[in-house]
Amino acid sequence: MASVPSPSDAAAWPELLDWRRQVGALYARVRREREQDPASAHALWRSERTRLFREHPQSPLPPEARTAFRGLPCWPYDPALAFTAPIEPLPQERLTIPSSTGQDMPLVRFGCVRLPVGRLDVYWIDVYGGGVFLPFRDAGSGTDSYGGGRYLLDTAKSADLGSTPGGELVLDFNFAFHPSCFYDPRWSCPLAPPQNVLKEPVRAGERVS
Repeated sequence: MASVPSPSDAAAWPELLDWRRQVGALYARVRREREQDPASAHALWRSERTRLFREHPQSPLPPEARTAFRGLPCWPYDPALAFTAPIEPLPQERLTIPSSTGQDMPLVRFGCVRLPVGRLDVYWIDVYGGGVFLPFRDAGSGTDSYGGGRYLLDTAKSADLGSTPGGELVLDFNFAFHPSCFYDPRWSCPLAPPQNVLKEPVRAGERVS
């Protein structure tokens, strides 16, 4: 999730609405494709995100960087880093985490997932509308990827690979993505908390280069 900069003109708000709708439609396509061919779904996700970043007026990229933009760097698809897991309930804990601009983001930790790469807490974004949020850092954060972490699940922005018929979350690190503030500091993005730091590098999803 990223806080929206105040648009300077009225046209920016419909543009932002269109961005949200296109991202939601993309993830719906990715969920359908992933059921048959996860690697193909990943290629679709990467190509469409690249198109949006290059062409859309609400791209996280600053305008001067869009023309020369060649695509989002990602590791090749690795099926060994695609998991499903139930959310294990935990006592609810209200907390705030810092954002890239120093503002606090209120969250409610309500559960965790246990994956082969480690345990990660799962949060509810405790503002209007809310959403399930799963940010993380790993041993490669700050070198291989953004030091503030990446997002695995952010339903407020429709970044959601869905669930299995049994209700387990689909958590595929190949779809881990950088927050908008990685591309332009005008965006305010919540940073992954210290509870969600994985001990080993996760070389899947978006990378620095």
